[in-house]
This record gives sequence, structure tokens and C-alpha cells, in this order.
Amino acid sequence: TETAQPVFQRNLVSEKRVITDASLARKVQILGVNVSDGPGGFLKVQAEVQNTTGRYQRFAYKWEWFDKDGNLIEGPAAVSIIRQVEGKESLFINGVAPNPAARDFRLKLYEDRLERLRKVWDLPYSKH
Repeated sequence: TETAQPVFQRNLVSEKRVITDASLARKVQILGVNVSDGPGGFLKVQAEVQNTTGRYQRFAYKWEWFDKDGNLIEGPAAVSIIRQVEGKESLFINGVAPNPAARDFRLKLYEDRLERLRKVWDLPYSKH
């Protein structure tokens, strides 16, 4: 049964803030993006990514944060992170703004370049 008043409401935003390279766009899709204000006024974003293929997929992503005037906020949050998702599965990517001045964001997803080279050259995976 449904409750009369839901416990939470997802604040889904337009996918225009999510940029995916052409190669990865054929393999993963964004199911939704939820935005909220966290403690101390820090913007919190959660994106659900689904692998549309039947095979394991590695990808990289990074968050870019912008102030109220649209200026990019530089900082450690601008590094790329590698993730993987099994075939037909989905996962959540979470981002928290580097400071309360961040009022907007962009999420960039792209195919892991090392993964692409392994496929082209049929290289084995190494465990570090």
C-alpha cells in the first residue's frame, strides 16, 4: 500500500547536466539524477547509471561544480574516478560540492581509455 505522504521526494533534474562520450553512450544510460542540499548547504547529487549491454563495462567520470554566476570552481573534486558496472546492472554515482558556494554541476562520463586499449590490443588485465 502507498502512504498518504511519501517519506521523501526525488528532485530529478534534466540530463542536460550529464555529458557522455559517444562510445560510452551506446553502452550506458542515465536513469535519473537527484539533487538536494546537504548539511551546511553543500549541494549533493546522485546519478543512477545503467549498463545497457550484457557485458561488464568500465567507465570514468568526474564532477564539475559551478558557483551562482556559472564560474567553474577549481579543486580536488575535479579528478576522474574509474568505476565498473556488470552487464544489465545499475549503480549510483554520488557527488558532493567542494564548498557551499557551488550551486550547479556537470557530470562527465566517458569510456575508460585503458579499457579501450585493452580491447583493441587484446591485453590481459593486471592486478595491482
